[in-house]
Amino acid sequence: MKKIYFLSLALFAVVTMQAQDWAPESTEWWYPEPAIVKPGKTPGQPPSDAIILFDGSDLSKWTSDQGGEPGWKIANGVATIDPGKGGIRTKEYFGDCQLHLEFKLPPPVKADAENPHGQSQGNSGVLLQGRYEVQILDPENNKTYVNGMLGSIYKQTAPLVNPYTTNGEWQVYDIYWKAPKFGTGDRLESPAIITVVLNGVLIQNNYILQGHTPYRGLPAYSAHGRLPLGLQDHGRAISFRNIWIRNL
Repeated sequence: MKKIYFLSLALFAVVTMQAQDWAPESTEWWYPEPAIVKPGKTPGQPPSDAIILFDGSDLSKWTSDQGGEPGWKIANGVATIDPGKGGIRTKEYFGDCQLHLEFKLPPPVKADAENPHGQSQGNSGVLLQGRYEVQILDPENNKTYVNGMLGSIYKQTAPLVNPYTTNGEWQVYDIYWKAPKFGTGDRLESPAIITVVLNGVLIQNNYILQGHTPYRGLPAYSAHGRLPLGLQDHGRAISFRNIWIRNL
């Protein structure tokens, strides 16, 4: 133990002496300078380098899952799912990104109110690269499996906490996504990592995904590049507004 102790002291002394000999500028770099980005004027508003996916006027940045124009309703700056018309996906493809969106869940329909436990009530989802789902689901008096509740990475992990407010009020997702990377022979080089904030509260903290988020079976990766962002139609009239994304 004494030998290790004295050796540690000697190494510390050598490092300290070397550091004293360094010019301060030898550990400084000045280029390239980060781009200047102007933040939104109020919290949740897009910064100057954001791509506006929905500003309340139209869904021109989107297409339906089946192709063609989205069948969702737009009124008063809000896009609302028209159940049965299908989900939507962006025309542009994305990889690493920062995503902001706001959503509002309606009160349960009669069938849900009579049988409130499950996945039918207020169900939608944010599909990063079309295959990795951050769940949207009514958590108000609606028990379900926790890795399928609001804020879960679907069928993989539950949220850390549940900061949902109440039906009829706007909820805010801020999602930070690091896409999986694939190399030679479609080999996975690094998995996807996600951080999710709901209503200003951290609910997923750098979670490492095990693969895609299937309803049946286990998650797995298959090689891909940049892909569209999707919003799911699961048969309920959920509303969205103020959707923007930043490429990272």
